[in-house]
Amino acid sequence: MLNTTWLRTFCTLVEIGHFTRTAETLHMTQSGVSQHVQKLEAQLGRTLLTREKKQFRLTEAGQRLYDEANRLLAEFSNLANIVTSDPAFEGLVKIMSPGSVGLKLYPYLLSLQKEHPKLVMNYRFAPNADIESAIVESSVDVGIMSSKPSLPDVNCEAIGSEPLLLVTPAHVETPSWDSLKTLGFIDHPDGSHHADLLLSPNYPEFQHSNLFIQRGFSNQISLILTPVSMGLGFTILPAYAVDAFPKSDKIKSHHLNHPVSETLYLCTRRNTQPPNRIKTVIADIKQRI
Repeated sequence: MLNTTWLRTFCTLVEIGHFTRTAETLHMTQSGVSQHVQKLEAQLGRTLLTREKKQFRLTEAGQRLYDEANRLLAEFSNLANIVTSDPAFEGLVKIMSPGSVGLKLYPYLLSLQKEHPKLVMNYRFAPNADIESAIVESSVDVGIMSSKPSLPDVNCEAIGSEPLLLVTPAHVETPSWDSLKTLGFIDHPDGSHHADLLLSPNYPEFQHSNLFIQRGFSNQISLILTPVSMGLGFTILPAYAVDAFPKSDKIKSHHLNHPVSETLYLCTRRNTQPPNRIKTVIADIKQRI
């Protein structure tokens, strides 16, 4: 491998065209400049320049070396800039969250991307356990979880809360226990958990969601309320999912006597320093929730 210091001396000599002035520019002796050129010639086995009194001219090998070395030295100089560059509005950001909060956040993050097109959002909906695993595996930069993580490698910060809502077809004015049993339950991946959280403090009769006839199931957050809007049953969902449903006139959300909210945690991998683009997205998420 050619010594980059020798190459830089050689390229500077070619550009200045004078040994003494090159030595002054590089804060070297004139003999030091000559030695660098001689070492290159010895390593390459080619004469690089021909001296003519106080001047010189490049040989064909010398010209080729200058052309290539000049390009490589420019790329090498830029390497440090590439490695240390940490733009706040450029690069890929991978985010995971439960579907409900994702329905709220994703449009805002797309607006941020539209404002800064080089900032690219990769957003996936997932349950809490998958989000936590992805953070530990470093396959996601930022996670939003609705339960506190249990793994020691996950750092979390409570950034807000999301109310749980009992949602029925629009014609149900007051959801009594009997009316809920008659309607039946539209289940989803977190359905049983949400039912336990919200119904336990509000209905003494409640023991488990299995008490209700299951009228349907969907694992797509945007589809869970469709059967509810058609009068096929009731469900329990976080507020952001309810707010995002387009047929709001077909459903009715009920605020019960004992409200229940899920804390939302912003999670990253512990002991890592996030780059500026991640800090930009984290700041935007905190502002929106």
